[in-house]
Amino acid sequence: MPELSHGRRVLVLAICCTSLLIVSLDNTVLNVALPALQREFDASTSQLQWTVDAYTLVLASLLMLAGSTADRIGRRRVFTSGLVVFTLGSVLCSLAPDLSWLVVFRMVQAVGGSMLNPVAMSIITNTFTDPRERARAIGVWGAVVGISMAAGPLVGGVLVESVGWRSIFWINLPVGLAALLLTRRHVPESRAPEPRRVDPVGQLLVMTLFGSLTYAIIEAPHASLPAVAPFVALALAALLALLYYEPRRREPLIDLRFFRSAPFSGATVTAVSAFAALGGFLFLSTLYLQNVRGLSALEAGLWMLPMAVPTFLCAPLSGRLVGSRGPRLPLLVAGGAMTASGLLFALFEAETSDVSLFLGYVLFGVGFGFVNAPITNTAVSGMPVAQAGVASAVASTSRQLGQALGVAVVGAVLTAGVGASPHADAFVPAARPAWWILAGCGLAVLLVGAVTSGPWATRTARRTAARLAAPEPHRTPTPR
Repeated sequence: MPELSHGRRVLVLAICCTSLLIVSLDNTVLNVALPALQREFDASTSQLQWTVDAYTLVLASLLMLAGSTADRIGRRRVFTSGLVVFTLGSVLCSLAPDLSWLVVFRMVQAVGGSMLNPVAMSIITNTFTDPRERARAIGVWGAVVGISMAAGPLVGGVLVESVGWRSIFWINLPVGLAALLLTRRHVPESRAPEPRRVDPVGQLLVMTLFGSLTYAIIEAPHASLPAVAPFVALALAALLALLYYEPRRREPLIDLRFFRSAPFSGATVTAVSAFAALGGFLFLSTLYLQNVRGLSALEAGLWMLPMAVPTFLCAPLSGRLVGSRGPRLPLLVAGGAMTASGLLFALFEAETSDVSLFLGYVLFGVGFGFVNAPITNTAVSGMPVAQAGVASAVASTSRQLGQALGVAVVGAVLTAGVGASPHADAFVPAARPAWWILAGCGLAVLLVGAVTSGPWATRTARRTAARLAAPEPHRTPTPR
């Protein structure tokens, strides 16, 4: 990629952040619309889970393929293709005749989304080569998540109340088209000097692992053990096959050598934990505010602001801290705040008081605002620039997988707890175990962040970078 002026780099960052905005906005807007979908289609909790997880699962399954493909054929080319597919999928979602078709069209959206965020992060990584500038750019990137959280519930609430749930997908059309035109005009093309080849076997194994595991979790509360057990076995078999096959391939989909770096492994675990907490938090909060408290979609959106605003404010601060002091402090703050939020709901029933509910939302927003920048920065720093697309795609995959698992696990716990009781009466006690799970996710961020951000972890990252820079002579390639 040619050296760009400061103004051009800022413009490229803004264009890339636009892609994150529409993908993140789509998730937050949809969460507000879940009760409307439940009423219109008489949907169960598990059906609502699939409207969210069908998107995140496809996204998680294809992110690494998109990252490596962009490194090979051109990042701008893949990025613009993703904008086209995502925008088309949004239009199809708005026309869905029933919930099944909505799930299918959400998967089309996800195919486009998989070509946006990891590729955009790769573009940013190659545009901002100075570590401090890169950390600040990633902080801005993280702030966009806060913007989507702040705007999503409000925009979604207004649209659902005034026009209907279908209109929440219309907002992607003008944003997607504008981003497409700006990308073609201002973002230079770039490729990796030595890109990886396609790994169809690895890709199939990843899709099998993610899909079968999530299906087993979502369907477990209302399906018999013989019906779920084969999917658990399939997920385990796919995992074992990945661990056996990928190290033996010359150019694997997932280079397991990355995980020899403690910071990279820590970023992966942190991303899964933090975004599992986010997915579960949004799912629980939306259903609670509208189905239990009886709030409108707009009122529920306003209640989400105490979580969204701190995320927006803390993300750039986290980016600056990562650039000046490293990822340790932001990770500790993030893990501590998210754990405190979960415990406030699990131990003290924060839902019973407006003040404690407000405080629980603020704490979660602070924690989530601090966690994004250190995840992304740690995942890509120390890795060869030529593999930036793959490394950032692994981080993005971890985020989406975490969010899918969060919705699946929390929804399964909620379904098991509610049982045959009236939904509004049984919701709060049924949600208590789910809040304990979210508190555990926050504690995982805290502990893993503390362990993988010290001097020992930095030394493992350096050794891993050296190994990645030199090909392994003992690796036995498998036939392609």
